[in-house]
Amino acid sequence: MKRSLSDNLKRSLGDGSHSDISLKSILDNVEEQGFGLLLMTLSLPSALPIPAAGYSTPFGILFIILGLQLLIGRHHPWLPQWALNRSMSRSFAEKTLGTAAKWLSKIEPLVHPRLEWISSPFGSRFLSIVIIIMGTLMTLPIPTTNTFPAGVIFLIGIGLSEKDGLFCLGACALAVAAIALYAFVIYLLVTQGMEGVEQFKEWIKGLIGM
Repeated sequence: MKRSLSDNLKRSLGDGSHSDISLKSILDNVEEQGFGLLLMTLSLPSALPIPAAGYSTPFGILFIILGLQLLIGRHHPWLPQWALNRSMSRSFAEKTLGTAAKWLSKIEPLVHPRLEWISSPFGSRFLSIVIIIMGTLMTLPIPTTNTFPAGVIFLIGIGLSEKDGLFCLGACALAVAAIALYAFVIYLLVTQGMEGVEQFKEWIKGLIGM
């Protein structure tokens, strides 16, 4: 029986025998499923509207590393030792997982194998460029949320996991919107300073009901 996306995410966190979850244990749990599930798991702390200070920049670097591996055609993800030694508390991981499960329950019926060019070398390289760009945006010291680019990576991870090329194309369309968002924030910084950026952030929070 095929596992649901939320079940696969739970598997990435292991059996619950440790209070902290290292990235090494996550990689060990998802390695056989390739890049898709790892991208989903690593993007969760930044993709969801849950306070996660300190995650965006190092995880952005990891996404650049993973994107480069897809670009050169690796079939199994690799993480550097400094990343493998990083960990997060199980309580935080389970909180993000619980929030993600609510979103996945709505998304999952829409996701299924189609346009399977996404699994071809061309598809992987195309997505790798998008992932590298989104990871780069996450590392920029721009005073606004990193939820948008991390969310794009999360959606790409879903598409890769389910071999859904159409879903990945939708994620790429959102990537264009993320680039436009960052360009607009940079414009606000140059023309209005931090005050303009803060007003924009409050407008976004009001728009999404935060």
